Amino acid sequence: MSAGDKAKAKAEQVVGKAVRTLAHAVHKDDLAVKGAALEARGRMRGAKEGAKGAFKH
Repeated sequence: MSAGDKAKAKAEQVVGKAVRTLAHAVHKDDLAVKGAALEARGRMRGAKEGAKGAFKH
C-alpha cells in the first residue's frame, strides 16, 4: 500500500467523522449522512489498499 493512498483513506475517515459529528451537533441530518458516507468511503479505500498489500507479498 502506498503511503499516499493510505493517507488519503485516513483523511477521508477523519473528515467524514468530523462532518458527521458537527452535523449531529447542529441537527443537520442530511449533512450527517454525507459525513457518514465519506467516512465509509475512507474505510473501504483503506480496506482495498490493505488487500492489495496483502497479495503483493
